[in-house]
Parts: sequence; structure tokens; C-alpha cells
Amino acid sequence: MREFGYQRAYDVSGAVALLDGDGEARFLGGGTNLVDLMKTGVERPARLVDIRELPLNRVEPTEDGGLRIGATVTNSDLAAHPEVRRRYPALAQAVLAGASGQLRNMATVGGNLLQRTRCGYFADVDSPCNKRDPGSGCPAITGEHHNHAVLGASGHCVATHPSDMGVALAALDAGVSYETAAGAGESALGDFYLPVGETPHLETALPPGALITGVTLPATAAAANSRYRKVRERASYAFAIGSVAAALDVRDGHVHDVRLAFGAVASRPWRARTAERVLTGAKADAENFAAAADAELAAARPLPRNGYKVTLMRNLVVAVLSELAEEATR
Repeated sequence: MREFGYQRAYDVSGAVALLDGDGEARFLGGGTNLVDLMKTGVERPARLVDIRELPLNRVEPTEDGGLRIGATVTNSDLAAHPEVRRRYPALAQAVLAGASGQLRNMATVGGNLLQRTRCGYFADVDSPCNKRDPGSGCPAITGEHHNHAVLGASGHCVATHPSDMGVALAALDAGVSYETAAGAGESALGDFYLPVGETPHLETALPPGALITGVTLPATAAAANSRYRKVRERASYAFAIGSVAAALDVRDGHVHDVRLAFGAVASRPWRARTAERVLTGAKADAENFAAAADAELAAARPLPRNGYKVTLMRNLVVAVLSELAEEATR
């Protein structure tokens, strides 16, 4: 591991100032992803700025009835928060599905949003990888790719985003707040992650040196009737091979509002806008749920060994929405 400097920040402006203009410095939250990448040599920061003492560890109501979640709130505290469990159950379920209890005790909301792909070629510094070393190639396209992207990928990268929490936040229309040396900013989660395109090494729209300060959830009727379902290769802690976050508001047997996002199928949490358009106003039944899933997955471009994900995601969508529709009528 490369030697690195260490500093601790106690206020947001001070943290941003410590990183300003230093391209080799990184913010350190729980360290559950960054430190692992430092050990393998994927990340080689010259300096770490510890932000765990910043006053960003609260979950608070917003003026419009939503919730604001501070960036240093731990995953464990987020999943256990009574208002999150009551009003945004899909988020609590996603966080609990996302790691071991020990990791959830350390991992933070801000760090979760910025975690890097678990593609084996990205993690191996002896392998080419356009995400880690732009222009070097993407060996996953012809190599091991059974758990890689089927939506939104490109000839430059087929890696998937690993976050469970991010999928739920995408479905719940979350916004991301951040602070820079020039002032505060905010981004809708749908704009926060960049399309992979020809620049897979550019993963988010965060300005250089920006510090995530929190996540905001709007108040919606659908959010209280929401669910996160994850499929993985073993029942114990593992990353998803496919996941769905859904929120459903059914009135008079028809879909009044629906929010849908997919995980483990793209380089970012995939908001299923096409499926949402198909479903809005339609009868809330399995036939329409399947039609909506098919409409969304028509854009899928699977590789030779990950085509199973298309069928998997279709079945997940139908199962989760059917369960939510039944609950809405109770």
C-alpha cells in the first residue's frame, strides 16, 4: 500500500477546503470500499480527509414532508430509523440486503453512493480496464461477464454498479446534496450517475473536490407501499445478480403512480421509465406488469453468458409489483 497522509475534518467547509485543488486526496467515511481498493492498488490517494466527525449524521424531516438523510449516517442507523421503515420501506430493505452487519455499522450513506464496481477486471491492477485505466480495453466483454450489464452498457465497459441502497434511492426520486469550494449544489439521483458511453472512468456528475452532504427523499403516497427484492448467488452476504426497487400507488384497481428501478444490470441504478409509462393508468395485474417489464427490457443487450438476467428481471418485476398491488387492496 502506498504511504498516505491523514487529516480529520470537523466542519463541512473545512473538509472541502482540505481537498480543494488536490486531485490525489480522498474523503474517508466508513472506508468499507475505499480502503479495500487502496489495499489492492486500485486507489492510491496521497492523502485522506476523515469526515466521520462532521455534523451530517442525522435523519430529519424536510419542510415538504420528506426526509433528509445526512451523508455520514451509517447504513445500520438508516435501516433502523422508524420513519425510513414506515414511509420508505424499500430503502430500509435495500440497506439490510446490502452487506454484513459489521459493514453496515461502518458504511455511510455518502460512501455507499460512491462505491466502485466489483468487476474482477477492475479490481485486478494487472488486467486492462477502461474504468481504471482509460483506453486500455474491457476484457469482460469477451471474458468473464455472467454478472455484468445488460442495459446501458457500451463497447468500452460492461461493469455494473454494486449498490443496493442506490437502487432504492433511484426508485424513490432521491436528490443528492453536496458542497464545493464555490458553494452548495444538488443533483437528482437520476442525473448523479453518468452514462457509461466512451468514458466509463467518469462515474458521477460531482464536481471535482465535492463533498456529498446528504440525500433528500420527497414525500409521495407510493413510497409507503414499496419493496426491494434482491437475487444473489448465495443466501449469505453477496452482491446482487439482479434486483428491483418498486413503489406502487393503486386506486380503484388501477396504477395511479409507480416508481421502478433495477439493480445489477447497468453501470448505474437503472430507473425503469419506460415500464413506468406503460403501467401508469393501467389495470394493476400480472399481465400488465409483465408487459411493462418487457417494454423496459426490450433495450437489453446481453452478452453471451448473461442473457439469463433478462428473464430474471422480468420475473422479479412481476413478482414484486404483484405483491405490492395485493397489499394496496388490503
